[in-house]
Amino acid sequence: MNAAFPSQCLGTPPAGAPKANGTIMKQDTEPKSKGFIGAQVARAAELVNYQDGAIVSRELVKKPTGTVTVFAFDEGQGLSEHTAPFDALVQVVEGEVEIRISGQPHRVTGGEMILMPAHQPHALKAFTRFKMILTMIRS
Repeated sequence: MNAAFPSQCLGTPPAGAPKANGTIMKQDTEPKSKGFIGAQVARAAELVNYQDGAIVSRELVKKPTGTVTVFAFDEGQGLSEHTAPFDALVQVVEGEVEIRISGQPHRVTGGEMILMPAHQPHALKAFTRFKMILTMIRS
């Protein structure tokens, strides 16, 4: 599945957004709070569940200055190459993913992070099932 911006992943992609790889992106349907409740401890890996053949997302924080979204990718799923107008920090919670930034592949595993700079093309491909937290900074 492909998406230009996490907040747009669940609806109709905007014109020029990356194309789907024939997979499904779903919003987590577990009976959890829609957002992330402040002043409470949570285990990042438990905030979203895997679904076979899909990418699942859950937006934790949505503010004018940025968003925090947690994703669960099934093995082999990915996001096609696209750009974003602002920086995006990927923190891999578990599993393993290849993140290409401006054509340069980076293997990122659980406990590691990488910054995807604004306006640089990037793409993701899950080597294994993996979960990540994506922080998009708009200012």
